Amino acid sequence: MRKIILSVLAVIILIGAVFGAKLIIDSKTAPKPKVKKEVKIVSVDTVRNATIPIVIPANGNLQAKDRVELYAEVTGVFQSTGKLFRVGQNYRSGQTIILINNSEFYAQVQSARSNLNNQITAIMPDLRLDYPESFPAWQNYLDNWDINSSTPALPDPSTDKEKYFITGRNIYSTYYNIKNLESRLGKFRIRAPFDGVLTEAMVSEGTLVRNGQQLGEFIKTGAYELEVAISGEFSDLLKVGESVELTNISGTKTYQGQVTRINAKIDPSSQTITTVIEVSNDDLKEGMYLTARLEAQKVEEAVELNRSLLQDGNQIFAVENEKLILIDVKPVHFSDKTVVLKGIDDGEVILSKPVPGAYEGMIVTTESDPQTEKETENPENTAS
Repeated sequence: MRKIILSVLAVIILIGAVFGAKLIIDSKTAPKPKVKKEVKIVSVDTVRNATIPIVIPANGNLQAKDRVELYAEVTGVFQSTGKLFRVGQNYRSGQTIILINNSEFYAQVQSARSNLNNQITAIMPDLRLDYPESFPAWQNYLDNWDINSSTPALPDPSTDKEKYFITGRNIYSTYYNIKNLESRLGKFRIRAPFDGVLTEAMVSEGTLVRNGQQLGEFIKTGAYELEVAISGEFSDLLKVGESVELTNISGTKTYQGQVTRINAKIDPSSQTITTVIEVSNDDLKEGMYLTARLEAQKVEEAVELNRSLLQDGNQIFAVENEKLILIDVKPVHFSDKTVVLKGIDDGEVILSKPVPGAYEGMIVTTESDPQTEKETENPENTAS
């Protein structure tokens, strides 16, 4: 009986504890969380539409406008000219760059000249008797002919009969054979076609040079061309004669160039068109890497903004009544960092810097962008 009473009391106590705990829990009311309203400070800009030039960036390496690849057309030993045939050597126009020993060939030329002299001398008695009117011209030719210099032109025959007589004695064939030899003799000496510098030297003094062998490369300094590939969509906007701003790879120096040639064919694989820009400056060197900025066209009533401000490709954030709103825009041109937009009204207040987590209806407070305020002082800027 005692055990039964204790068990009943234990059950009653347990049930009472459960109900008590439930009452305590139900009596506690959770405090309502306080909503913290955060207002972000944003930088804004007031739109002012203007004429925006679309600039196409391109880059490439400089090449000398005037260059000559030096090849040997004869065989012989390369002789010294008084200047070492080395890379970086300067030559003036007309100065000998390469001199190849021509002793053997020169002897052949002299032999041919002597043979022609003997042939003309042999026909002089016949000319005195049969063509006395032409005899003085031929006699004067022999008297003034220096066998050590280039062979002068033969006297013109006064009649066809005289011409046939001269031809029959092989005078003309011997003369033209000599002129051919003299032309080849001139190839033993290569002269500078213009003031320039040697950029490649593949032989040295004392080397046996063979016919067809490349000897080096010679360029004119100061005048260069920059060949760049421009997207084919701008082919109708580029014009010969337009000024182009060029900068070096570090951006520390600027040069002025001019479009001189535009290819009429678009590369089918890359859909680009080759454009050649000419630039002259004594500081430039062949092979130097430059960046060109070509002004393709001008867009009226537009603004240029950072690409990070564009939303979904055709919207940007504006501020109205201290709230962010999205307005539709029309992108006209994209560059690496900026985008040219149309369709924004003058006086529209827009974000000048992107805001992380921005959404339409977001409450903001505005402050002017110091950098933007400086830009507005320049009338060419599109927004303030």
